[in-house]
Amino acid sequence: MALRTAGSVLVVFLWSVAVVLGQNGWSVTYTTQSICSLKRSTVDLSCSYAYPRGHKVTTTFWFTKIDALENYVNLRDDPDYKGHVTYRSDKNKDCTLKITDLRLSYSAEYKFRFITDQEGGKYSGYPGVTLSVTDLQVKVTTTWWSTTLTCSTTCTLTGNPTYIWYRNSKIVQAASSPSYSVYFKTEDSFYCAVKGINSPAVSVGGHSYFHVTYTHQRICTLKGSSVNISCSYTYPSGHTVSETNWYIKGKLHEAPQILSPGYGGRVEYLGKMQSDSTLRITDLREEDSAEYKIRFRTDQTNWEPTFPGTTLTVTGLQVKVTPATVTEGQKVILTCSTTCTLTDNPNPTYIWYKNGHVTTQSNSLFLNPVSSEDAGRYSCAVEGHKDLYSPEETLTVT
Repeated sequence: MALRTAGSVLVVFLWSVAVVLGQNGWSVTYTTQSICSLKRSTVDLSCSYAYPRGHKVTTTFWFTKIDALENYVNLRDDPDYKGHVTYRSDKNKDCTLKITDLRLSYSAEYKFRFITDQEGGKYSGYPGVTLSVTDLQVKVTTTWWSTTLTCSTTCTLTGNPTYIWYRNSKIVQAASSPSYSVYFKTEDSFYCAVKGINSPAVSVGGHSYFHVTYTHQRICTLKGSSVNISCSYTYPSGHTVSETNWYIKGKLHEAPQILSPGYGGRVEYLGKMQSDSTLRITDLREEDSAEYKIRFRTDQTNWEPTFPGTTLTVTGLQVKVTPATVTEGQKVILTCSTTCTLTDNPNPTYIWYKNGHVTTQSNSLFLNPVSSEDAGRYSCAVEGHKDLYSPEETLTVT
């Protein structure tokens, strides 16, 4: 079923008691100190600021990071935020930050900083605004008389939103409650939405009898690492599970590929056969990227769920040098990127290597100004996986 995405986006405006930080006439006032918003939505982080008479503000910016040289990284200069941030400033000393098309990796503490024309005229508002970005997931709870669907998030959405439930793309409920109950067996698909942001769809067919709940709908993890793909399941009383099988969903006209324990020396089954199962795959390769599902056999029947399993994406690391052509004295940024946001570490710290030796740990590597001594071969790894490093990228300084 094709899911429709409404044309509107979720914009969160913050109206709360201001928090004022500062001393001796210096201050930054944040409208709120925390906010929870949805992936792909838009958010406004509002603030105002003050400073002593006789000063003239020359520079204002927002930041989340401080580079290895202890320089504050302007969000406008951060490649991860390119095209996603807008500053709003006026004579009333408004310093609102707008972030569009939110990503899970944007969860961070955002702080405002301004600089004046006087010596020592620098000020940052600590603590800042903590932004938590979440996505929508449908959780299923089944009893013998009904199935309850809950539109779930990892944090409480700011602004008391309305949850809209769709059954086969038609609205069946709009309410402040995130839950919707089904009192009949159906093969229909359901999904929820908040201001045009949709969750993945789920099928509740047969929930009164057989049901599988996958822990993750999608997993992104590093090439060379290990992953656990897990699920729990329920079935009619009186049945006993005799066999479980994990498999890769086959392409059109292809049979599913069963991943038996020991398959290729990299597969292991964990869990309790009667209630849950975990597929562990080690030494991951990019070709392991696929949709993984489970089917099981009881002493009375074979059963295979028709709704989606867990989609695994295996990614490598890549170093990018900005700008591509480097001249001595320029500001150079080295970023470490993946093809998807890592599930267990959406905002990682990277270990940076130069000519095979560790140089620093930071989100990005800033060389400002760059010199001929900085030339060399650079690679990166995610903290906690220091042996899974990227291919080397050569930095040439002319």
